Amino acid sequence: MAGAALLAALGGCAPGEAPTGDAPARTLAAWFQQPASRSAAMPDFGPLMRAQGPAVVNIVSVRPADAAGVEGLPGEPTSTSVEPFTPRQDTPSEGLGSGFIIRPDGLILTNAHVVAGATSITVRLADGRREYPGRVIGADPQSDIAVLRIDADGLPVARLGSSASVVPGTWVAAIGAPFGFANTITAGIVSATGRALADGDLVSFIQSDVAVNPGSSGGPLINLRGEVVGINSMIFSPTGGYMGLSFAIPIESALEVAAELEREGTVRRGRLGVTIQPVTRELARAFGFEGEGMVVGTVENGSAAEQAGLYSGDVIIGLDGRLAGPDRLPQLIAAATPGSERKVMVWREGRRQEFTVVMGETRAEPPAAAHTAAADKHLTLSELPAEQRSRLGIAYGLRVDKAPPALAEDAIRNGDVILKVGGRSFGDRREFDRLLASMPGGYAPLLVRRGESAVYVAVEVPETAREVG
Repeated sequence: MAGAALLAALGGCAPGEAPTGDAPARTLAAWFQQPASRSAAMPDFGPLMRAQGPAVVNIVSVRPADAAGVEGLPGEPTSTSVEPFTPRQDTPSEGLGSGFIIRPDGLILTNAHVVAGATSITVRLADGRREYPGRVIGADPQSDIAVLRIDADGLPVARLGSSASVVPGTWVAAIGAPFGFANTITAGIVSATGRALADGDLVSFIQSDVAVNPGSSGGPLINLRGEVVGINSMIFSPTGGYMGLSFAIPIESALEVAAELEREGTVRRGRLGVTIQPVTRELARAFGFEGEGMVVGTVENGSAAEQAGLYSGDVIIGLDGRLAGPDRLPQLIAAATPGSERKVMVWREGRRQEFTVVMGETRAEPPAAAHTAAADKHLTLSELPAEQRSRLGIAYGLRVDKAPPALAEDAIRNGDVILKVGGRSFGDRREFDRLLASMPGGYAPLLVRRGESAVYVAVEVPETAREVG
């Protein structure tokens, strides 16, 4: 019976039997060969990787010890951004991200959360040999877009396309540095477009099942023509790791923000000065209203909405003749130029009414300027306490409280304990500084204790050394 049920479910007949009745002319053996034929028809992402890979960069950002970690998506308690939450630390921390070059003179597009709170930024090119200090031209947390610049010329540039070229079911690929593994490509299909993740979002995301993990933030989402259609920004996950849903900012939205950031250093957005909520079926019945709209909850004193005569209880149904449902109204308001006049359509007291509003302004706070990594190559050190020296079985050591971004395995890292300079031990800070300054060639090999291991690392000898406090 079980075998008969299987055959019925597959719509075929037993091997060797001719199809009978209305059963399709397909044998069981032919059915099981289907996955292999589908696999053979999979797209080849090799040319795409060769074309776009060189334009994708790694971004290493150093944040101060008291910087808060990256928070999850607003309004989504089981979600987190691509960079998982990092608890407050006692020493400076390094964040990894991605980006891509949009102009050969060193202009780079990435996520705002990749560089948020950074005191230094280092950009490493895909060839793995060249790296540059990066400076933030502008960052906009509301859209999660940031623009960086490096001092370089003749760089490979990403080919930009249109997000309209992808629809649910089409193949896309992502290139980035998940967990720091540079120039990693993953692929999948678009599962939705125009996706709003929370009420009031200013971005409608491209949703896909492309694997995106920490370090991939800011990298490109690419269609099969090899064109960038979005910027990978977020995942939906209760754990902080990829679980099948990732979200990218459409490239058109990103470029609009980037142009304003490059021109002004910040983004100006329109503002009504109201709180709003979607019209539910029950609310629509209570207001005698049919259709989509947003109910005004409160109106701020002195706001553009108050001056135009909008009241609590109005149902906003459109802006400048464009219908505005829950996913669109916040975006239409934000896109309106501050100081410009806009026609707001509302439902009030059983009829449609129109009001002229002079738009207010929401201005994003410009980020604090990040120092370049090259501007500070000092090691910030502190003497290891006696009890920790005893536990490690060493006579003396210096703990690394701040180091330049660690871009290689043989680089010194925050938390390392320095035991020797070259092959020579030292008994105090003064002797360490003397040994360090005596190293020829501008670099010094240091033996450090890292966890349970002792390894040698190479450091550039700074002009001076600083001690904590």
